[in-house]
Amino acid sequence: MTIVIDATRTQDLKARTHATHDQLDQRIMANQPFANRDNYSRFLDAQYRFLRDADALYDNPELAALFPDLAERRRYHSIAADLADLGRPLPQLQAAPISETLDVATAMGWLYVVEGSKLGAAILYKLAGKLGLDESCGARHLAGHPDGRARHWRAFTAALDGLQLDAEAEARVTAGAVAAFACMNAHLDQVYA
Repeated sequence: MTIVIDATRTQDLKARTHATHDQLDQRIMANQPFANRDNYSRFLDAQYRFLRDADALYDNPELAALFPDLAERRRYHSIAADLADLGRPLPQLQAAPISETLDVATAMGWLYVVEGSKLGAAILYKLAGKLGLDESCGARHLAGHPDGRARHWRAFTAALDGLQLDAEAEARVTAGAVAAFACMNAHLDQVYA
């Protein structure tokens, strides 16, 4: 007898966004962000733009109710410091595409992408080390939490998987994740144009 276990929301979301996520990862690495500091600075520029766009998530009161440590998860200020370390000006940006009043389901999709990027950042952090960069200079935003990346990811996924959502809200979670991936792709277009 085979027992079928339903996938969690996080597992479903990963499956639904896998192709988009994989394409983005390949695109980032094709630009060789760790070949030299100039390439890395361009990658930082795109990352800064994306984290600035997502920064309003960390002021969302509904998300804060789900994640008591939401403010600690914020990386926007650390990437600004990384750019300063490399002598790069902060990009001049238009208004962010999301606000702190974004509905919680869509916001969870965005946050899934932002928080998930911290897992991949473990590899990127090691690559940045080859350029002489670390958590105190140039790679703060890639550094893991002192308590560990996996612990913080599990806390996030537990909250995401524990939400009771109807079909419309489920669709908004997916739409939020897809929008976040598209946003990062748009920033890569700007930086590597």
